[in-house]
Amino acid sequence: MKKSIVILGAGESGAGAALLAHQKGYDVFVSDSTVIKDQYKNELTAAGISFEEAHHSEERILQADEIVKSPGIPEKAEIMKKIRLQQIPVISEIEFAFRYIGNSRVVAITGSNGKTTTTALTYHICRLAEENCAMVGNIGYSFARQVAEDPKELYVAEISSFQLDDIKTFRPNVAVLTNITEDHLDRYDYKVENYIRSKFRIAENQQEGDVFIYNLDDETTMQYLTNYPIKSTQAPITMSKELPQGAYLTNAKMHLKWKSEEMQMSVSDFAIKGKHNQYNSMAASMAATALDIRKEKIREALQTFESLEHRMEPAGMIKGVEFINDSKATNVNSTWFALESMTKPVILILGGVDKGNDYSLLKELVKEKVKAIVCMGTDNRKIQEAFGDMVSLMLNTNNAQEAVQAAFHFANKGDVVLLSPACASFDLFKNYEDRGNQFKQAVKNL
Repeated sequence: MKKSIVILGAGESGAGAALLAHQKGYDVFVSDSTVIKDQYKNELTAAGISFEEAHHSEERILQADEIVKSPGIPEKAEIMKKIRLQQIPVISEIEFAFRYIGNSRVVAITGSNGKTTTTALTYHICRLAEENCAMVGNIGYSFARQVAEDPKELYVAEISSFQLDDIKTFRPNVAVLTNITEDHLDRYDYKVENYIRSKFRIAENQQEGDVFIYNLDDETTMQYLTNYPIKSTQAPITMSKELPQGAYLTNAKMHLKWKSEEMQMSVSDFAIKGKHNQYNSMAASMAATALDIRKEKIREALQTFESLEHRMEPAGMIKGVEFINDSKATNVNSTWFALESMTKPVILILGGVDKGNDYSLLKELVKEKVKAIVCMGTDNRKIQEAFGDMVSLMLNTNNAQEAVQAAFHFANKGDVVLLSPACASFDLFKNYEDRGNQFKQAVKNL
């Protein structure tokens, strides 16, 4: 009798899990409460996998031996309550993929901010070192799809807290926790402890021979670190002191110390700038070191890495005004890092779907660096309440075109227009990529 598996959600993660489950001989059924994108529908059809869209057939779902839940589905969804009541095992797609990787190694990277850049940079180092590797998870293909279609010896995975919520045996050889700031609290009953617990799960199955990289300068990480029994070898990163083992920054030099070796590199040689990127560079370098990648390769990779689309991406220069697309800044902390790295007067484009944001974090930087705020969202009251008394130029706009024109109007030569919204994008855009692309198009249209 074939084991029956139900995949809930048919985005990249669900489709990938379905293809892998089908390949491994499960009886697979895919169910999505919304309409499935054509690309995924065509794949499922071509593989002969049965699916449904725009509703859940409860009777069929509740007969499953196991359920793979897409990260976007919250526990409070009706179908999840019923599944939990029946006590059907629920796992995430990364857990499912992990079962089938054989002897391959995994570097898993999580954190509230910096995880995408750290993942992409780690992958860049591994590729330069000619490792047989793939970048998977929240960036690129789903982990399960990669395992099904093109297995590798090394996977560099960006992992969200939602994906970690449903792991059982997932055990990365190298785990990176960049930092923890309040994000997605709507999914964690507004209890920051629940969100923190999710993040630390990245190391919960690790053993002595595995490596756990974390940021000594991140208050929340350090406050909670001792609450969790971490068995792996710890390799911290910091800018505040020298370390016997790990990565640290002193006098504008990065030091990597591991086992009996040490490497140094001047931060002026890093291709990506800004303090937050120095942390990302240290984390990625430490991960590569833990994989025994040669120092020369790490050095070369840090010098040649290109910044990512929608993450502090230069979007043009018009009449001496610089435009920067940081659409991926979907929380307040990301925007804090963006502002912190600015050296010119800023016209800031903010707004979108507020996930319970606390804007007070930004007040000092806004006071110091921002001359005008352009709001781009359907509800901007909280932004106006937070900054109304410190920024005299503030304007509401309804789309990217209006926002860019208004920002350009407020800007003088030598200023920078920064799209760093601190919010999700779903009120006016499909996603943060769509928001970033519309911003870049609007700059071209000026």
